[in-house]
Amino acid sequence: MIARPAPAAALQRIDPQSAGFDPARLGRIREALERDINAGLIPGAVVGIARRGGIAYLEAMGMRDKAKVQPMWADAVFSIASMTKPMTSAAIMMLHEEGRLLLGDPVSKYLPQLAKMKVAKSPASETLELVDAEREMTVQDLLRHTSGLTYRERGAGAAYKAYPGSSISAAVKMGRDEFLEAIGKVPLLFQPGTTWEYGFSIDILGHIVEAVSGQTLGQFLKDRLWSPLGMADTSFDLPETSRERYAHALPICPLTGQPLVVHHATGQAQRWDSGGGGAVSTAADYLRFTQMLLNNGALGSTRVLGRKTVELMRADHLAPEIKNRITTMDPACNGYGFGLGFAVRKGAGVAAQLGSAGDYYWSGVYGTYFWIDPAEDLSVVFMAAAPGQMRLRYRQLLRGLVLQAIVD
Repeated sequence: MIARPAPAAALQRIDPQSAGFDPARLGRIREALERDINAGLIPGAVVGIARRGGIAYLEAMGMRDKAKVQPMWADAVFSIASMTKPMTSAAIMMLHEEGRLLLGDPVSKYLPQLAKMKVAKSPASETLELVDAEREMTVQDLLRHTSGLTYRERGAGAAYKAYPGSSISAAVKMGRDEFLEAIGKVPLLFQPGTTWEYGFSIDILGHIVEAVSGQTLGQFLKDRLWSPLGMADTSFDLPETSRERYAHALPICPLTGQPLVVHHATGQAQRWDSGGGGAVSTAADYLRFTQMLLNNGALGSTRVLGRKTVELMRADHLAPEIKNRITTMDPACNGYGFGLGFAVRKGAGVAAQLGSAGDYYWSGVYGTYFWIDPAEDLSVVFMAAAPGQMRLRYRQLLRGLVLQAIVD
C-alpha cells in the first residue's frame, strides 16, 4: 500500500523586498501587460512569482471575459494545454521511484499496441515510404520527446497527415483503445532516440500511467500530486463550480483575424485524460507545482518526488548524437536542451531571452507559461488566454520583466 503524503501547507505571501525584488521595478510587469491589454492583444493575465519559498507577486490584470466585461481575478481558471505535460511526466517519475517501471523499458511493455512501429523514410514527402524502426521507443524517449511521434499540424507531408490531430482533438474525437490502435499504425517521423520532435509522446505517457496504476490519469494525479500539493483547482474537466472563474480568449486573433478556440470553452468532453494538453489550473495552483520542483520534490513537509529524481528530470537528456529541434517550437529557446518533461537551459547566453544556466520551462498553446530558475531560487507562472502566435511574445516579455526586478 503506497503511503499518501499529507496535503502541503499554503504558500505564504512575502514582502517583495525581502525576496530581493525592487517593488517599483516589479510594477513594470503590470505597466507592460496593461499596454498590451489596452491595445487589444490579450484580454488579461495573471502573473505569479515565488522566490525564497514565498509568493512575492500574484496579480491579475485585464479581463477574464472581455465580451462580458468581467475583470480578471487572481484565482481565475485557465486551460493550460501543454503545461499538463510536466505534471504527467512527474507521474511517470513517481512510478519509476516505486520500481513499477524503468526509464529504459520499451513502451510496448505497457502498451502492446505500440510494438513494431514503422518509420517514415522521408517525413516531408507527399509519398509515404516506411522502414523498420531500429529499436523500440522507450519511456525515456517519451519523456524527452525522442520517440519519433509528432502532431498532425507540425508538418504537411504524408507522414504528418497520418496522425490523429493533436492531444485535445484526439482525446475529444477518439476513445482510448481507438487512439492507441491509431497511434500504433502511424509512421514515426524519426528513428527512436535520434531526434527531438514534439507530439503525442506525453499523451502516451499518460496511458502508461493508467496501465501501470490501474487508475485514470486524472485520478492518479489527484491522489498523488494535486491533492497532496493543495492544487484544488487543477483537473482535466472544468467543473461547474469553476466556470465563473474561467478565463476566456478573445474571439478573434489580433494577428491573423481568425477565430480563437480554447478547448474548455467549447464544452466538449475528453474521452480520456489528455496528459499532453487537457488540464485546467490557476496561477496559484501551478506555483505550488513549480515550487515543489524548485524544492527538489517537496513542498513544505510534503514530499512527492525524491531529490535525485528531480535532478535527473531537470538535466539535459539530449546527447550530442541526438538532433535538437526545440527551436521548431520557439526560436527564442536556442541554447536549450530537454530534460524529462521540460526544456533546460545549457548556458547563460545564446537564447534570445533572459535566464540562468540550468533554468527550465514549458508552456501551453493557449498562452500559459512557466519557468523555474534554481540559481535564483525563483519560479514564475504566467496565465493568459492568448492562443496563437501571440503567445511567443509573452514568453520573452515576462522573463525580462521579472528578472530585471531582481536587485539583490
